[in-house]
Amino acid sequence: MLLLWLLLLLLLLLPPLAILWPQRSRDARPSWLIRLQHQMAWGVLGWAAAWQQQKLKQRTLHVGQSQQQALRWCLKRAQGLCWLPKENTDMSTFRNHLPLTKPSHGQEEESEEKPLPPTLPQYHGETCLQATLLGLVTLNKAYPEVLAPGSTACVTPTSPWPYSVPWLGHALGRVSPLGAKDPRTLLLEALTSPGLRGLEARTAVELLDVFVRLETDGKELAEAIAAGNVGTPLPGRAAELQEALEQGARGLALRLWPKLQVVVTLDAGGQAEAMAALRALWCQGLAFFSPAYTASGGVIALNLWPEQPQGLYLLPPGHPFIELLPVKKGIQEDAASTLLLTDVQREEEYELVLTDHTSLTRCRMGDVVQVVGAYNQCPIVRFTRRLGQTLSVRGEATGEALFSVALAQAVGQWPGAKLLDHICVESSILDSCEGSVAPHYEVFVELRGLRNLSEENRDKLDHCLQETSPHYKSLRFQGSVGPAKVHLVGPGSFRELREALAACPSSSFPPEMPRVLRLRHQAQLLQKRVIS
Repeated sequence: MLLLWLLLLLLLLLPPLAILWPQRSRDARPSWLIRLQHQMAWGVLGWAAAWQQQKLKQRTLHVGQSQQQALRWCLKRAQGLCWLPKENTDMSTFRNHLPLTKPSHGQEEESEEKPLPPTLPQYHGETCLQATLLGLVTLNKAYPEVLAPGSTACVTPTSPWPYSVPWLGHALGRVSPLGAKDPRTLLLEALTSPGLRGLEARTAVELLDVFVRLETDGKELAEAIAAGNVGTPLPGRAAELQEALEQGARGLALRLWPKLQVVVTLDAGGQAEAMAALRALWCQGLAFFSPAYTASGGVIALNLWPEQPQGLYLLPPGHPFIELLPVKKGIQEDAASTLLLTDVQREEEYELVLTDHTSLTRCRMGDVVQVVGAYNQCPIVRFTRRLGQTLSVRGEATGEALFSVALAQAVGQWPGAKLLDHICVESSILDSCEGSVAPHYEVFVELRGLRNLSEENRDKLDHCLQETSPHYKSLRFQGSVGPAKVHLVGPGSFRELREALAACPSSSFPPEMPRVLRLRHQAQLLQKRVIS
């Protein structure tokens, strides 16, 4: 009990200590204060993480009881949204009175009204706290030097750690100005710290944007570092930056920060291509870690295994209430009944169904997971695809995973090309079925290493789609579906699209990267940036 009170006292003392020198640079603070803040922060974090670990262990050992408690909590907090009894509601009653629904996406209906300025959603809830605390401790065990004072920098305004603790980054000795939100300032601060061992960004696509901008604005950034715009003038460091950029994208991160070990980003839908590009080019040779998987603005799965590169996540019992809907042979069985966490089978695939007290709807999220193991009685899963990202101009239903495989095969046949991002649009959205042209796919790609696409290269995507999908091949043979058209867009096009998507009031946080656009004005944004 005495230890508990001491830790609580340290928790109270940390914020004032963390802001004791708010206007002074990191190097100007006394070394003893930096070490004290760091030790105190880890003392509190270690205690809090151990507490959350014990709670997670108990809940995953008694999953049935934990899920029943989560369900009762949702019903109790609903406050008049549903007439279901708040206590002792069995699953049969719950399912019968709350039918499955699908999420309402901002892309389903086009609106000519000017969008309202978005409000910034805030992560909250115990799952977010668990993801942050357990993620930090797990990362520290795998890479002990990464979270030492001055060893980690975040290069995006929002951190990948889901639960926001304002003083935490400062107390842990993170390399970033207190309260900085300007991406350029954050990047400059990171660039002036050659000893970094960890690099953070909210998502992989945002980190990709950072590296693309770094190459584009490298000369300007080097001049700012040499002039001391972020502190002491560092002409030597500016010269190192210039030299590193001149050697190209491959391995750039390790040339800038030779001690770098791991990159931390928050996983969400549509991140796979950005992650692949980062691994192959700028962040080659580095480990990646995501503390959690998010969907619709909330944490739904925890990552307790940083050493696993495949992205394995634990589905915990708690809020939101989780059910799983079987997916057989890649097709959603609408008549199938949902299962609880204890009822799933290894190697099988399921669509996530979430219920939260704010709306009290059993919402089919479209995120498909494959069960690969178990943690006590809870499933360990791998996220495989999203059912909502499907192309269908003649009922063929070309899914996100299938299309991505075909596109990767095609890009592999384009000499020197590396795929950074892509978006698909059904031709009817852009009214591009002129005359006798059959309905088809319009595909926009951003590439590295290739500035022009020949007709021969464009045709390779359609050939790869036919090889990957027999149904698509049959429709192409019949002439009811036309050949896929490929357009190369200029650098930064997808960054502009993401900014436009994030400005939508219905956007999730962090925004998931779509692979199929349904609104004309969004597709036209890319159409205007076509260079080949």
